[in-house]
Amino acid sequence: MFLRLKAYLDSIRARDPAPRSRAEILLYPGVWAVFYHRIAHRLFKGRWFFLARAVNHWSRWMTAIDIHPGATIGRNFFIDHGFVVIGETAQIGDDVTIYQCVTLGGTAPDNGVAGKRHPTILSGVIIGSGAQVLGPITVGERARIGANAVVTKDVPEGAVMVGIPAKPTLVEAKTWQKDFVPYGTPCSEVFDPATQKLESMRCELETLRKRLDAMIEAGEAAEAGRRDRA
Repeated sequence: MFLRLKAYLDSIRARDPAPRSRAEILLYPGVWAVFYHRIAHRLFKGRWFFLARAVNHWSRWMTAIDIHPGATIGRNFFIDHGFVVIGETAQIGDDVTIYQCVTLGGTAPDNGVAGKRHPTILSGVIIGSGAQVLGPITVGERARIGANAVVTKDVPEGAVMVGIPAKPTLVEAKTWQKDFVPYGTPCSEVFDPATQKLESMRCELETLRKRLDAMIEAGEAAEAGRRDRA
């Protein structure tokens, strides 16, 4: 158990440059929120629902983080700061990082798996501060959700999502990212807002050109068909 705790604290230290020691990490509200959730989740699985909720309410009061006892969470889950809400049917993989004010929220299950109202977050995902991931969707491994993004559709593996509604950027994380990137998206000139807007316009122009080419090809094929019939 001590070795598992040590590995968990080291995984947080690798993702957060702020702490000077493992002991300091033990004061993080996100660490305590995960600890209390482990207890609440076991009670929930044992159908001790009232006790599970009691632990959940105590945890929320102590940490400002609300994780429903029914949520399933993997190894090395790190919540950096507080004010995070995670719903009952949420599923979180290993080595996931969530920043402050994130919601893994639910919608009516009529557009997903029955009973599954909250997202599935696969391993290695980073969710930036203020992001809202809503509904029974899946966020692929090592995907990055930018700050304040609103995600309502499935996210491919390695994608970097920004905006409202969230859309993938032009560079996929899996093509360049080797190490952990804090705060969800890199802070380089590649993602300078002006440059990103210009690249988005170029992408839209290229899409329009492809559509025009397809229409021209379809018109030529139809004309050739008419000549053959004549």
